[in-house]
Amino acid sequence: MSNYYLNLRGLACALGADVESVAAALFAGDTTCMRAGSRWLPDYDGRFGEVTAPLPALPPALDAHNCRNNRLAMLVLQQIEDEVAALRALYGAERIGVVMGTSTSGIDSGELRLQRDTSGNYSYRDQQQMGSLTAFTARYLQLQGPQLTVSTACSSSANALATGRRLLALDVCDAVVVGGVDTLCGMTVRGFHSLSALSAGHSMPFSASRDGINLGEAGAVFTMTRIPGPVQLCGIAASSDAHHMSAPHPQGEGAEASMRGALADAGLDAASIDYLNLHGTGTPHNDAMEGAAVQRVLGGDVPCSSTKPLTGHTLGAAGALEAAFCWLALQRGQLPPHRYDGNYDQAIPPLHLCSETTAPSALHYAMSNSFAFGGSNCSVILGLQGEK
Repeated sequence: MSNYYLNLRGLACALGADVESVAAALFAGDTTCMRAGSRWLPDYDGRFGEVTAPLPALPPALDAHNCRNNRLAMLVLQQIEDEVAALRALYGAERIGVVMGTSTSGIDSGELRLQRDTSGNYSYRDQQQMGSLTAFTARYLQLQGPQLTVSTACSSSANALATGRRLLALDVCDAVVVGGVDTLCGMTVRGFHSLSALSAGHSMPFSASRDGINLGEAGAVFTMTRIPGPVQLCGIAASSDAHHMSAPHPQGEGAEASMRGALADAGLDAASIDYLNLHGTGTPHNDAMEGAAVQRVLGGDVPCSSTKPLTGHTLGAAGALEAAFCWLALQRGQLPPHRYDGNYDQAIPPLHLCSETTAPSALHYAMSNSFAFGGSNCSVILGLQGEK
């Protein structure tokens, strides 16, 4: 088990614009933030998990990076500035890396440009290119270590955690700012709609009535160091089932491999996991394969939930966001409830979906699953310091 620690300071999603507000809504199972209506699909009544908090204006020196994705990033980065400044004083800016996950970056800026919106300056490199999020983060936080962007669709920021840990393990860095930010854009919304993947209403993972996903946006950022802290990154593993560009392996072989790999990396057995944050998108194929894989690896007794009915599927930010939910669960001894209609799909092996936030026993280890287009899978295990 590795001795690397995560500190959660920056968080924003449909549930709120800081760690405390997000935690309160998360453990209350608040779905009121999921609202119908989209400027990209005006006749579509499905829900979206948009960040409604005002996004800050970028400093004049960073105006070239101005796009919604980077403004959401700044909202989150403002929350960790003091901690990063302390790390910078301790280690030096060149020993602190930045690893961020995203799947859309600032694509909305490019869309506006194609619509001949001339209200602002457009820079493909600084606004739309996938690496622009990491470049902006490093510039804003005044960091000079390695800068890496991970874009593996919906597993992006989960895989970013693995990359951040690798930088520490190789002694390339003494600290890493790691996480993910993704915002909605026309390409994403219309793309999922064209695949018939969007729910007609509110997504209901693992329900017999499920009909697709709700999309959302979020930012979640950790600092990762060797300094002992309350929550440890215990294990992480990735796999690729390479089954189909947009559909998972029907038996969940890649999902099973990533979960087993994370357990092996952490040196834990399946019985050690006290909570599982399911990928749980609410599509017929994802939930069926994930339920089967979870049953084979962890059995049907581990408390689990999909938090996507509360936030929407936040795409490249989902891995970091849902790892943050596991971090909060461990810290607070509470479980995020699973919200759906209660009509469990009997074709899926039975899972212990959390209906209440009270944990049946003490929480020591939590796992989060992230599965993506193209068969990119990643499972992350967090644990309280001082455990095995």
